[in-house]
Amino acid sequence: MMSVLNNKNFNLQLIAVCIGALLLLGKFFAWWITHSSTVLTDALESIINVVAGSLGLYSLYLSAHPKDENHPYGHGKIEFISAGVEGTLITLAGFVIIGQAMLTLVFGGTAIEQVDIGIYVAVFAGAVNYFLGYITEKQGHKTGSLAMIAGGQHLKSDAYSTIGMVLGLVLILLLQSVWELDLAARIVDNIVAVIFGGIIAWTGYGILRKSVAGIMDEVDYELVKNILKHLNDNRTENRIDVHNLRIIKYGPSLHIDCHITVPWYFNTREAHEEVDSLEHLLKESIDSSVEVFVHVDPCIPNSCRLCAKINCPERVQEMSARVEWTADMIMKNRKHGLYHLD
Repeated sequence: MMSVLNNKNFNLQLIAVCIGALLLLGKFFAWWITHSSTVLTDALESIINVVAGSLGLYSLYLSAHPKDENHPYGHGKIEFISAGVEGTLITLAGFVIIGQAMLTLVFGGTAIEQVDIGIYVAVFAGAVNYFLGYITEKQGHKTGSLAMIAGGQHLKSDAYSTIGMVLGLVLILLLQSVWELDLAARIVDNIVAVIFGGIIAWTGYGILRKSVAGIMDEVDYELVKNILKHLNDNRTENRIDVHNLRIIKYGPSLHIDCHITVPWYFNTREAHEEVDSLEHLLKESIDSSVEVFVHVDPCIPNSCRLCAKINCPERVQEMSARVEWTADMIMKNRKHGLYHLD
């Protein structure tokens, strides 16, 4: 338990949930005073913020637990489930907000009052959410935690939508107080709520999409690109080829499988040194916990044309080209010597 409480991700998420609960109370107080659908939209999303944040907190608590007999790869996959639930809740909240605003638009509602209070609350909450979201998302990218990234993006999107809400509330205030157009103010209020309900639903869909991608072990091409750069920049003459690269995410941890081709005549010790070198390189290229499994393959005669090893006693033909490894190459279960043949 103490190791979890000392976890920076967990502590940051705990702070975000507590602040979110306080903002929730403030927003519902503002809605109770103003009777504005726009302010209600913001308040309803805050419920999702708190619920989703609490789920994210629990997922971080579980994912921080070490591997055990029943979970040999750890508990990190819970973060994808948490992000999926969060995305679903956010999407549903967006549709609820749209439905509520449409009903009020068609059948009418209570007159809007004291819009200026709603503006003050929205501005304050938006600033706090952006600050929390920025810090949370940055920490999530640093540690590879989807739960933190999803929570941070949600808070930042909430802050962005607040800007539009404030503009809408200002327009409502002008229509109501300056031009004395109460009906127009109510119409604009609900139109603004519909627009931002749609934005909220779209944000939730994006988070849900990423969580499904994580559960299904979808390829993270940005991560592959980063690994590729390190592999190409640090090639050695004995590392003839890397292929069958696979990456699985377990919350903030990664599991990487790959094959390495070395000269066929290497003994076990020499081959193991190349494996250790590759494992160290892969771990060095990623800012998170990494577990690497490397399978050793012997080179084949066709590899000679792409092999840069100097003074090889078993070379059957001269090197004709240095191939820059690409994602398409290293992710297929084929030695690169089988490519680039006449």
